[in-house]
Amino acid sequence: MTVRLALLQVSSSADEGPGGRIPRVLDRVEDISPSADLVVLPELWIPGAFDLATARDVAGPLDGPVLDRLQAIARASGTWIHAGSYAERTDDGRTFNTSVLINDHGTVVATYRKRHLFGFETGERTLMSGGSDLVVVDTPLGSTGIATCYDIRFPEMFRLLVDRGATAFLLCAGWPTLRIEAWRVFCRARAAENLALVVACNGVGAHADVVLGGHSVVVDPVGEVIVEAGGGEEVLRAEVDPGASAAWRVAFPVLQDRLPDPS
Repeated sequence: MTVRLALLQVSSSADEGPGGRIPRVLDRVEDISPSADLVVLPELWIPGAFDLATARDVAGPLDGPVLDRLQAIARASGTWIHAGSYAERTDDGRTFNTSVLINDHGTVVATYRKRHLFGFETGERTLMSGGSDLVVVDTPLGSTGIATCYDIRFPEMFRLLVDRGATAFLLCAGWPTLRIEAWRVFCRARAAENLALVVACNGVGAHADVVLGGHSVVVDPVGEVIVEAGGGEEVLRAEVDPGASAAWRVAFPVLQDRLPDPS
């Protein structure tokens, strides 16, 4: 049995703004969801991943009209939706970069607060707090670890997700054109070194003097690219075998040769 994927590589351009982007993207998700088992959106697609001023303005609790609409779409179409990530404002005044996963009944089954914040002392951490939890959840892809953008630079996090049973990684991102070749390398590396499927949806568009690079990608458990998007807004589709990772881990049992920490 294969799983039908649809990665919506949203353009978060400054000339549109959240007021235009939200209804446009929600309508697009509604259009494509009946023909997919899992739809994936990018990181912070409402404000734009680097537009911290707008992210501050739109930050709020997760139970708002955008997620209500996505839950209704998931329920009506019987489709899982990775809703991308949001600027989540909590009751204690903190803000997190939080990814949300909705199942085919319209229920939020997982949230993940981004652990690694990009931008050193002048970027995300000037607005966001880092999360602490590792999230692995059963999805149509199998046991799936959730990550966000900059997390992919930290292979130890993905090893920890594997230790918790992950055979697939689901990732939303707002990765810039300037470093897009690193993005492509990291997506393939995280797949190959863990014998895990990688489904990674990036954004496009220009905002806050940054151009996002697209190239959303689906990578099989041996590091071969199944499909890859270009640099503009598009829907990237693929069909994947959720059992491929388990099969490769039997046929090529490299993970059992991991050595313990000598300390």
